[in-house]
Amino acid sequence: MSRPHRAGAAEDRWNRWVDGRLRARGWQHLVLPYVGYAGPDFVRVLARVVLAPLTSEERSAGEQWREAQQYRRGWRNFFTAEVPDVAVTVVVGGVAHTVRTDRSGNVDARLPNPGLPPGWCDVTLEASGTDPTVARVFVVAADEDFGLVSDIDDTVIRTRLPRPLIAAYNTFVLQEHARKPVRGMASLYDSLLRDRPGAPTVYVSTGAWNTFGTLTRFLSRNAFPPGPLLLTDWGPTNTGWFRSGQEHKRACLESLAADFPGIRWVLVGDDGQHDPALYAAFARAHPDRVRAVAIRELTPTQQVLASGTPVERAGDLDDVPAGIPVARGGDGAALGRALAPHLP
Repeated sequence: MSRPHRAGAAEDRWNRWVDGRLRARGWQHLVLPYVGYAGPDFVRVLARVVLAPLTSEERSAGEQWREAQQYRRGWRNFFTAEVPDVAVTVVVGGVAHTVRTDRSGNVDARLPNPGLPPGWCDVTLEASGTDPTVARVFVVAADEDFGLVSDIDDTVIRTRLPRPLIAAYNTFVLQEHARKPVRGMASLYDSLLRDRPGAPTVYVSTGAWNTFGTLTRFLSRNAFPPGPLLLTDWGPTNTGWFRSGQEHKRACLESLAADFPGIRWVLVGDDGQHDPALYAAFARAHPDRVRAVAIRELTPTQQVLASGTPVERAGDLDDVPAGIPVARGGDGAALGRALAPHLP
């Protein structure tokens, strides 16, 4: 559909009203860089452009704005003014490209790779009136054959999503330093990647882009490997009031399969929602792209908190093709023991 859903149209009108008021108060563009990834032929650059107040102090408005996010309760992260349809200059390996933000202020651009070497590299982004901002991208070598895809909620972080009241509390009220990791998952990921420094780690979640900073700091603080976060927007689309979390994850997996045809992925999630069914469907469609599936099993109490029922969803894994190992366990240590015979 080319015309937005009425909810999307209402959101656009609200954003234009907010934009006008903030600009009248002197707010200007601020580029928020996200972590991207790249292959031998392409670079995927992710970012968002918002409005932020000016500052007369030595530190830039961007530095102060990002620092403030660390001490805000979750709900404040959702009060941002995104800037749609603004030109952003992206410089990759000395080559400049001009892209435009979407209706949510996001940049999701696939650009030619001019020869960036494997590993972590920097690209710069600049919108009108902003200083250049550095975004990190992880460049995957052409011969890399190992990769890790991880869910976030109830897989690496104990959020107990998506039960509405608990989800609202964790997302909008709880301060980020109060978040707790799932026991043993960081050690599991370290063991999987220790001898594979060129392997990508990609976090795929239905969480909102507004939580990118919070999640990135959480992962770093709890010794999880760095990597791109593929998040989504909460709110109206061109087809309805809300985005489909399942479709977002499904599209991310398909995109990774197309971007890195030589990689066989270890898919890690939990059985509180749809990960088992999504991973099983992906494995059936691409059996040569899946090295193993690992599902963290929630306790009956956690199942009720996560899905409203004590019935687990791991039975969907019965449809994983033969030959693809499936590991189940309540924490990282149990999953590590189950995966060890299959991942030398």
